[in-house]
Amino acid sequence: MSDTVRLPDLDRAIGFTLPDHHARGRVVRLGPVVQSILDAHAYPAPIERLLAESLALTALLGSTLKDAEGQLTLQAQTQGGIIRLMVCDYKNGELRGYVDYDADRLAELGEDPSLFALFGQGYLAITFDQVTSGERYQGIVPLDGESIAQAAESYFLQSEQIPSLVRLGIGVDDNGQRIAGGIFLQHLPEGEEGRERLHVRLDHPEWHHVETLGATMGPDELADPMLPLETLVWRLFNEEREVRVLASTNLSRGCRCDRDYIAGVISRFPAEERVAMADEQGIITVDCAFCATKFPLALADIAA
Repeated sequence: MSDTVRLPDLDRAIGFTLPDHHARGRVVRLGPVVQSILDAHAYPAPIERLLAESLALTALLGSTLKDAEGQLTLQAQTQGGIIRLMVCDYKNGELRGYVDYDADRLAELGEDPSLFALFGQGYLAITFDQVTSGERYQGIVPLDGESIAQAAESYFLQSEQIPSLVRLGIGVDDNGQRIAGGIFLQHLPEGEEGRERLHVRLDHPEWHHVETLGATMGPDELADPMLPLETLVWRLFNEEREVRVLASTNLSRGCRCDRDYIAGVISRFPAEERVAMADEQGIITVDCAFCATKFPLALADIAA
């Protein structure tokens, strides 16, 4: 009899519900997807860690979208901060992200700067776009707390009045490749079912039980590639009467930059401005901030 070979559980998200506690959750773990996004930019360690966590958070929130063509965008921005802009987004299982930062000022902070040191007085914006229905919702909160996970919890509490818990963990595998994982727990709104709305209640005993269990999940477990996601859910809630595990979502790196689209955008500029953009050979080079791909476009082709 041969031994069973265990494979790493990476680039996948699963959902689950706890019917007895009116709660739902998502668990995600990223491997090659997050590493390929980071490799395109060669970020320093503090930026790499922050973007890896933010991509895991984006996957957690984006994979809750019921609309397959819907999009979740996470954006952190400052005025005068070391990180000027960080953007991650999710669409149909595809992730992308990038960070614009001041490298000289970052070098002065050391290896483990705080969230406040990176952003200062920044804000976090989370936008849900439902393509099928045409609905768009955005919430904006200050970038408070010690981590991007705490900022996300503040978003749901302030913008939606929904108690939530977010935990993120990052690590590296045996080959030195970055791993990012996360868990997202949320109390389900009850007003639609004829009960009190959550924000008018003073306490939530059902939620406190779920939150207490979820808070025991360590970052090392979330970032352990050899722990199946279903095992993480079982570790937390194996004593509950019912846990419903939902279908999983496969995750990949994706960028929607397109040569024809970029050429169409540039063609709308006046001819003299296009000439000013071009180099001595008559080539306009456009960089995609997300995937770091360069698109050289000839003036003659754009004019045509």
